[in-house]
Amino acid sequence: MYGYISGIVTEITPKYIICENNEIGYLLIVANPYNFRLNEKYKIYTHQYVREDVLDLYGFQTKEEKELFLKLISVSGIGPKSALSMLASGSVNEICSAIENRNDAYLRKFPGIGAKASQQIILDLRGKLSFEMVDTRVQSSSKLDEVSEALVSLGYNKKEIAKVVSKLDPALEVAALVKEALKQMVR
Repeated sequence: MYGYISGIVTEITPKYIICENNEIGYLLIVANPYNFRLNEKYKIYTHQYVREDVLDLYGFQTKEEKELFLKLISVSGIGPKSALSMLASGSVNEICSAIENRNDAYLRKFPGIGAKASQQIILDLRGKLSFEMVDTRVQSSSKLDEVSEALVSLGYNKKEIAKVVSKLDPALEVAALVKEALKQMVR
């Protein structure tokens, strides 16, 4: 298996690029081939996909793209083509944000992703996108959403919750945030 290939892009097509390294041209299926430039050197992170009748090499410009691709293809019903189409149409942070915030409408906009597949992605990956692809705004809003949900389940109204949640420090863990929110609700 290959971790990455450093080489010069010698050919660009709508579906793949060819990256030459030591006089060997590697055909890499990538999300956005036109993000690469001819005759420029790149470090392309790779994943070799092997099935009984398939042997493909996928390429990614960042480690985060590759990690998200691997997470997506681990979901039942999501293959490499669907995962690649998601990466071609959306950024890593947008996709992760949609998963963490249970935004299945955003996920359904991708080709080949219907209601059932989008729900499966959320079910399988929500809370598991722990690598650095999720930016801190997504993490903090997700935490604050959980705090809000907890307070609603305790019977507080949404106006009170919104005032309190806006004053919380999103760097804290969810349990600490709920505890702090409850203290402020009592005041």
